[in-house]
Amino acid sequence: MAKRDFYEILGVAKSSSADEIKKAYRKVAMQYHPDRNPGDKSAEDKFKEAAEAYEILSDADKKAKYDRYGHAAFGPGTSGGGGHYGGGAGMNMDDIFSQFGDVFGDDMFGSFFGGGRSRGGGGGRARGQRGSNLRIKLKLNYEEIAKGVTKNVKVKKHVSCNTCGGNGAKDKNSMQTCGTCGGSGQVRKVTSTFLGQMQTVVTCSTCNGEGTTVTAKCSTCKGEGRAYGEETISIDIPAGVQDGMQLSMGGKGNAGERGGAPGDLIIQIEEETHEELYRDGLNVVYDLHISFPDAVFGTQIEVPTIDGRAKIKIPAGTHSGKIFRLKGKGFPEVQGYSRGDQLININIWTPQHLSNEEREALEKFNSSSNFKPNPVKGEKSFFDKVREAFS
Repeated sequence: MAKRDFYEILGVAKSSSADEIKKAYRKVAMQYHPDRNPGDKSAEDKFKEAAEAYEILSDADKKAKYDRYGHAAFGPGTSGGGGHYGGGAGMNMDDIFSQFGDVFGDDMFGSFFGGGRSRGGGGGRARGQRGSNLRIKLKLNYEEIAKGVTKNVKVKKHVSCNTCGGNGAKDKNSMQTCGTCGGSGQVRKVTSTFLGQMQTVVTCSTCNGEGTTVTAKCSTCKGEGRAYGEETISIDIPAGVQDGMQLSMGGKGNAGERGGAPGDLIIQIEEETHEELYRDGLNVVYDLHISFPDAVFGTQIEVPTIDGRAKIKIPAGTHSGKIFRLKGKGFPEVQGYSRGDQLININIWTPQHLSNEEREALEKFNSSSNFKPNPVKGEKSFFDKVREAFS
């Protein structure tokens, strides 16, 4: 099922300010919050959908990419989930509730829903600190960009500790229930306001919402629940990506501390320079040099393309600056239906050094009226041809 437009989800326009987007997200999140709609799967899906939309539109950089490329800016598929692209698409409920401190405020959100849920989400217990995002650069050649490719990349990063399983404890006897919150990960707080006493639920500061504390740390990770290691990640690159474009894989960044959610992996695309071709948007451009006799008599020449070689016919009387087009031989649009062309720019090669015989022959031709420049009236200029070819 195709993703809905993020602006449509929040009910805002592209020109809306950051405050307007935040206000709209707050309204939608309140409407579809799970505590207000217990057991309603449809409401939960809309709640997650709104969180994903807000994650993209509240970030200026991500918003700019979305405005330019749509959903394709964040992945090859239109569906979310772990291992796929799409920023917020891979968010779980913990990720979503972690936004609420900024959008709603911890105390306000807890009191609004009667203290039933803290910023850890779920049943109230928050796992450890979320891992940081990881950025890598991925070089692709023209053929890989044109067809799309799957790359297996070894990434050095923080991974979950194999010794303790990520909880940071020496063994199972080194974990104990938090004495402050009794294992709930939350404590109730009563505040006096002009409306009277207000009870809120906040994250326990002793165990940071985990409900347990460690009495003896794991010797391998020193209690962090993670260690520096390496992971081979399979990255699906959609066809048509461009240099500088960033893709995101949810949950493939650095592991969090003590079981916290992992960060995201941000992949920045780098185009390898082609020996003979260069790119202009969706089009591929090739500068073809031909001899003067070939321009006069015409010829057939083999030219490189992004997926092999192709023969083209050069008609007799071809001028320098003529641009030939190979339809559909360019790059595809990311997650779209358009495809560019290959443009072949003709340059007539002028020799720099001549033999005496060659010089004498050319001097004879030079005296012929047929070799005097005589452009046809109304013939398009070079710039007109370029403008026409790229339009």
